[in-house]
Amino acid sequence: MSYPPDPNNPYGQQPPQGYGYPQQGAPQGQPGYGYPQQPPQGQPGYGYPQQAPQAGYGQPGGFQNAGNVQNFYAGWGSRVVARIIDTLTVGLIPMIIGFAMQPSIEIDPVTGVAETSGFGAYYAINFVLGVLVWAVLAWMKSSMGQSLGQKAVNIRMVREADGQKLSFGAAFGREALHILDYVCCIGFLWPLWDAKKQTFADKILGSVVVKAN
Repeated sequence: MSYPPDPNNPYGQQPPQGYGYPQQGAPQGQPGYGYPQQPPQGQPGYGYPQQAPQAGYGQPGGFQNAGNVQNFYAGWGSRVVARIIDTLTVGLIPMIIGFAMQPSIEIDPVTGVAETSGFGAYYAINFVLGVLVWAVLAWMKSSMGQSLGQKAVNIRMVREADGQKLSFGAAFGREALHILDYVCCIGFLWPLWDAKKQTFADKILGSVVVKAN
């Protein structure tokens, strides 16, 4: 027993050694046996849950790895409404010009044969106007990610691989490939039962139409 007695230990008893108590002679700054040790800075300790990277929109594989991926894809109805709006806005003026330039059909009063001269130029002009419409829509979708119609219904077009915007060339090619979708409208109806709601043009170019928010 020391003198004078320690007021916190008047009987001079030694604290028990072992689990849950600091050990005698342990190096300064190190906890005794039984005390939880802090893991090194920047490294997760054994048994500590580690945060796994989250896959989602805009990351590679995000469409495939995120939960309930169907919530990413735009519905068929919203895509139809977007197409109608784009036709009435971007395509309306070219349609009016093409209709105004339609050649008249004249019937020869003697032979009764219809004369159809001028139709070659008519079809050529309409083709050029159609290409201009494709270019405008491709510019909108490659620069802003969505056309006027898609913006109105809150959807956008992205690359399936990484969720980024298509280049102008890819977006233009997609508009041109819609010609395949016009065949009996099968391509435009395909999103009704397709898992990724893609048209034929989408499948060829690797694009998907998703909800903007």
